[in-house]
Amino acid sequence: MGYRGKVEYAQQRKMRTRNTRLYRLAHWPIWIWVFFLAPGPLTFSLFAHGFTWRNSLWLGLVLAGTGVAALRGRLPGAEPGPYILRFDEDKPNPLYRRVCYTFAWNAALSYALLNLTGLLIAAVTGVWQMKQIYTYAYLPLAAVILLLGALGKLPRVESSTRKEGTHRRYFYGTVWAVTAAQTMLLVLWKVLPQTGATSWVKLGAFVGMLALMGSFAYRGMLPRTRPILPGECMVAD
Repeated sequence: MGYRGKVEYAQQRKMRTRNTRLYRLAHWPIWIWVFFLAPGPLTFSLFAHGFTWRNSLWLGLVLAGTGVAALRGRLPGAEPGPYILRFDEDKPNPLYRRVCYTFAWNAALSYALLNLTGLLIAAVTGVWQMKQIYTYAYLPLAAVILLLGALGKLPRVESSTRKEGTHRRYFYGTVWAVTAAQTMLLVLWKVLPQTGATSWVKLGAFVGMLALMGSFAYRGMLPRTRPILPGECMVAD
């Protein structure tokens, strides 16, 4: 069955050759968050026990590293001008973009998969084992995702930008679905008691939100989730 969702045409997109300072600044917090989430067990400790000196130290390192990269135009969206202007052009994908989007995929996929696993275990057995999951499973899972990124096997991290018109929708669709589901799960975790019945509620809500937002993304109903069809030029964010 062919794709029946909404699409965009490259020639209809507003052409932008320079990024404003505000635009560049607005992208910095995104990458702060992406790299701050990189050490999974440390992030789990943050949500479980609150901010510690280790979180503060890591945040300081992330702020410094991403700040320097942003000033040098080496963060996606923080460049002086858009790197990709023609979505189907066989143009080299810079190393900094490949690294950043690889870690972004790790932040999106690892936490969603591990939380889903924890919810399944809790719903079936009645026992929460999130600490053990993050302690023993996060690093192997993150290593696999980072390896796939290094090999160019993830959307937006290939050696060429030729597939950007479709790859961007896979990335943003995942971000929309995971962000919505994780946010809802956090709210349910705070307001619902830890019982067997509520574990099933949390699991169903989490999976349901992933499916709902994924469906919206597939149909191109969410920002930046529509495939871009051939035309003149485009600007990829």
